[in-house]
Amino acid sequence: MDLKWFRVPRDVVFGQGTLEYLSKLQGTRAMLVTGGRSMRRLGFLDRASGYLQAAGMTVEIVDGVEPNPSVQTVERGAQAMRDFKPDLIIAIGGGSALDAAKIMWAFYEYPDLTFEQIIPIDSIPTLRKKARFVAIPSTSGTASEITAFSVITDTEKHIKYPIVSYEITPDVAILDPEVAAAMPPVVTANTGMDVLTHAIEAFVSKNASSYTDPLAMEAIKLVFENIPTAYDRGTDMSARENMHNASTLAGMAFTNSSLGCVHSMAHKIGGRFNITHGLANAILLPYVIEYNREATPKYGEIEAALGVESLARAVQELNARVGIATTLADNGEVEITEAAFRDALQEMSENACEDPCTFTNPRDTGCLDLAEIYEAAYFGSLQEN
Repeated sequence: MDLKWFRVPRDVVFGQGTLEYLSKLQGTRAMLVTGGRSMRRLGFLDRASGYLQAAGMTVEIVDGVEPNPSVQTVERGAQAMRDFKPDLIIAIGGGSALDAAKIMWAFYEYPDLTFEQIIPIDSIPTLRKKARFVAIPSTSGTASEITAFSVITDTEKHIKYPIVSYEITPDVAILDPEVAAAMPPVVTANTGMDVLTHAIEAFVSKNASSYTDPLAMEAIKLVFENIPTAYDRGTDMSARENMHNASTLAGMAFTNSSLGCVHSMAHKIGGRFNITHGLANAILLPYVIEYNREATPKYGEIEAALGVESLARAVQELNARVGIATTLADNGEVEITEAAFRDALQEMSENACEDPCTFTNPRDTGCLDLAEIYEAAYFGSLQEN
């Protein structure tokens, strides 16, 4: 039986002011999970807590989720949940906070579960025995609010692991563009190009379908049309809402089609050098497009829809428009010396080869191929076919 799925949260609530939807939820004890200080500083954490209290719930907070959430952070949050015993878990913030909260939720419901046990695809046991999950993104990027994915870092091994299970798909996604409007330009750029990478990789994935292709294509168009304005004028609510919607549409696509080599490579170089995930995706994307081009005609479909001759060049031009560099060497965020890059190249390539995202890349890929793409992206040798 050739059985396929299309799964997204039961409720997707979107539009300005929809954070207030929290006041309509049912529960008795709510645990809010967030990242650094931005959601508190901007007042969104207090507003969320207030809405939940208005619904009659007792509220506690787990904060301090780092940009690349670690196994240790997940374990800390899970213990806080076991102590508090929430029946509703609400993640608010960037993709890292949402990703971490998903795995905290799994460990809360199954205290004896280990991180090693959930690394294989679809290995998380049945959830919702103790709590339901609500996701509120503050960035238009990871689409964790809609997906069956979470990315957690093993800081001892310096490896980012994509955790994949439909069990961690949120029950409710709340998409309020007002929450995203506070993003600074650099975050807008990195997360927005992450959206584009999700959409393009979903569209060309081996598991793409008639259900996922329209969503991915619409997301691609929305990013090209709106990210320059969102980057230049962060308070432009039309651009913000369009980018927020693009992120979720791309998430609906890739959570049901999976991704490709851009993501598998970004996971590994991010784990090794701590480069922001969206930034790594943005830089790698044109090089992977050209590598994959011989395996699929679907990049041509994107080019036709956008009215461009070369998708790889169009992506690099869009990167430049929002301040993103052309190469990993000049990424502008962390120093990656040539010596350090060479030292890590084989290990990153081998680990990326085993990443689940590589399995649905449109071109069958080996470790040597990935090493060559890493080198092209590091030195800037884009070979257009």
